[in-house]
Amino acid sequence: MSYGDTEPSEFHGGEARGALPLAPVNRVTFDRRELNRIFGLYGRKVAAGEWRDYAIDFLKDRAVFSVFRRAAEVPVYRIEKSPKLARRQGAYSVISATGLIVRRGHELDPVLRAIDQSLSVVAG
Repeated sequence: MSYGDTEPSEFHGGEARGALPLAPVNRVTFDRRELNRIFGLYGRKVAAGEWRDYAIDFLKDRAVFSVFRRAAEVPVYRIEKSPKLARRQGAYSVISATGLIVRRGHELDPVLRAIDQSLSVVAG
């Protein structure tokens, strides 16, 4: 080993030179604010006993957060972010287990309200 060389044991995780980033540039992802909002809703639904599991998929054309009642079932809802639809119907959508688009829009919060009944106000 010559001067300036490093030992392989000195690298931790993704610190190696030339290491690929965790989320490749050609994939759509949720940002921290979006994930905070989605996980806030998910936590309330888990506490209420309605949801039990989730999956996140980062694809080339969209990011998908799927929620399940049981791990072995189809997702109850899919929360999708599709940037290519941002100028038309809106980048965010909530899709039911049957494939029905529950709500679509340009901002995440109003779209999530379609499945978050805890935030709705009842006038009396």
